[in-house]
Amino acid sequence: MAMAMAKVDCVPLLALILFFIPISQSQARSISNSILSSAHPAPRSFAVNTTTLNHQNARCSFNVDIRTSCSSTSTTRDQISLSFGDAYGNQVYAPRLDDPYSRTFERCSTDTFQIWGPCTYQICYVYVYRRGYDGWIPYDITINGQGHSTRPVTFYYNVRVPRDMWYGFDYCNRAAKTYAKWGWNLVSAFASTLYSIAGLEPH
Repeated sequence: MAMAMAKVDCVPLLALILFFIPISQSQARSISNSILSSAHPAPRSFAVNTTTLNHQNARCSFNVDIRTSCSSTSTTRDQISLSFGDAYGNQVYAPRLDDPYSRTFERCSTDTFQIWGPCTYQICYVYVYRRGYDGWIPYDITINGQGHSTRPVTFYYNVRVPRDMWYGFDYCNRAAKTYAKWGWNLVSAFASTLYSIAGLEPH
C-alpha cells in the first residue's frame, strides 16, 4: 500500500534558512568581539608550541594591537612574549615582541604587530609572558586573524602582568558551550518548523 507523502514547499524553507543565518551570526559576534573579565595565571598544563615558529607552519597572519596602559611606566625594558589560540589546539606563539630601541610599549601607546602562525578558528584565549623588573601594564590586546570564520576579539587587562609567568584569559570552554547552546536551539527551531510545514507532529 502506497503512503501519501506530504508536500513541502521549498520557498518557506529557504526563507527560514535566510531568517536564521543573521541570528546565528549576531550571536557569534556577541561572544567573540570582546572578553570582559579578570586576567589570571595560565594553568600549569599550559605550554607554548615552539614548532609554530617554523615558517612551514606559519600559514596565516594575525594583526595584533597591544595598547599599553597610561598607568604603566613611561618606557619599559621588560621582555614581552605572547601566545594565543582557539579551542581546537591551534596556537600562535610570538616570543620577544619588545624593543626598547624602537620605543615599543611606551605608556599610553598602541603597538601593532603582524604575527604569522597556524590558521585558527575563533581566538578564545591569550596569554602574555613578562620578564623584567619595570612592571609593564597592558591595557588591552586586540587580535584580528585570517583563519576560519574568525572575528576580531579584544582582551582587557589594565593590570600589571606578574613576572615570569603566563598571564591572561582562557574562554574557550565558555565559547564552545555558548556555540553549542545556540546551535542546538537553531536545529530545534528548524526541525519544528519543518514538521509544521509538512503537517506532521514531532514525537
